[in-house]
Amino acid sequence: MAVALAVELADELVDGAKGAALPLIRHDLGLNYGQVGLLASVPLLVGGALELPLGIMASGPVRRRRAVLAGGIVFILSLLAVAGARSFLVLLAAFTVFFPASGAFVSLTQAELMDAWPDRQARVLARWDLAGSTGAVAGPLLLTAVLAAGGGWRTAYLALAAAAAVAWLGTCLRDPVPVAAAAAVDAPDALADGGFWARARLVLGALRDRSVMRWVLLIEVADLLVDVLTGFLALYLVDVAHLPPAVAALAIALRLGAGLAGDAALVLVLERVSDVTVLRVSAVAAALLYPGFLLAPGPAAKLIILAVLSAATAPWYPILQARLYGSLPGRSSVAVTLSSAAALAGGLGPLTVGLIAQAFGLSWALVVLVVVPVAVLAGSAGASRE
Repeated sequence: MAVALAVELADELVDGAKGAALPLIRHDLGLNYGQVGLLASVPLLVGGALELPLGIMASGPVRRRRAVLAGGIVFILSLLAVAGARSFLVLLAAFTVFFPASGAFVSLTQAELMDAWPDRQARVLARWDLAGSTGAVAGPLLLTAVLAAGGGWRTAYLALAAAAAVAWLGTCLRDPVPVAAAAAVDAPDALADGGFWARARLVLGALRDRSVMRWVLLIEVADLLVDVLTGFLALYLVDVAHLPPAVAALAIALRLGAGLAGDAALVLVLERVSDVTVLRVSAVAAALLYPGFLLAPGPAAKLIILAVLSAATAPWYPILQARLYGSLPGRSSVAVTLSSAAALAGGLGPLTVGLIAQAFGLSWALVVLVVVPVAVLAGSAGASRE
């Protein structure tokens, strides 16, 4: 498990450093805002499309093992390509290749964990999410340390490649499937070894399963109040709440830190409380806290409520993702494929919020998100009986 968590840590370390390094990259390569937008959208769309068949093609422990190791190599090479990029096209290609490489290296490693501990999926994913949050917070700090030492963003990417290489070496050395989990591979994956189309039919069958699709949809809906809100948070605080940019930057750091604290608390809470209970309590808390955040009159109140809200929504991804895996016992490869497809469609979330903001204002666009915790609460109804 330690090696798998190191893989997730390395992935989120890259993501956190990328956001912090983007202004430096833009200045160094002379990019315009249109090119910056392409750097965000093209990898998501093209890379996401390339990642779609990954779960089907890598079904079964042998195929998955090969895909994880191959994806790790491409993961490292794409980071080296970013560090050496001297033009927009090379940088765009490196970012685009990184996306499916991350899917193979990271998402399939997560699937291995789910197969290894089928009875502890929520608790394992809580640790996974904690490792990811740690990486997201540490990424900007790594860039800051490199800059303080006299390096630049290219040096930071070389350091990220080195960290990824360490995680990849650990993956090479570890046992691919713990002995205790040898019996966890279910019959559906055995059928999946019959061929690509046999594996594809498993995915189509899962699409007709209402229980499976509930968790797929809830993951993307919940993300609107997690990652999507984070993406618009600084703009909201500056343009709507009329706070200084420095306060907005502090709010982002506070949100990430509170989310990390929530992830750490979840690891302990799930040892004593069921995942469905945690999900429902957090949804109720978010339903009260989010309107309070929007209505809070002063910066201090907004920041305090934002911190509590960020901690309250921290359990959503690991619990919902674990429930998706749990609804597909022995078919983690199918869960990977469905997650990739949902994430690709989920890219419309920020666009939808942006269009509403363009038409009615950012304040009203974020007001719409008050339905998210209600949807999470409603979607969890009856989950404990599954």
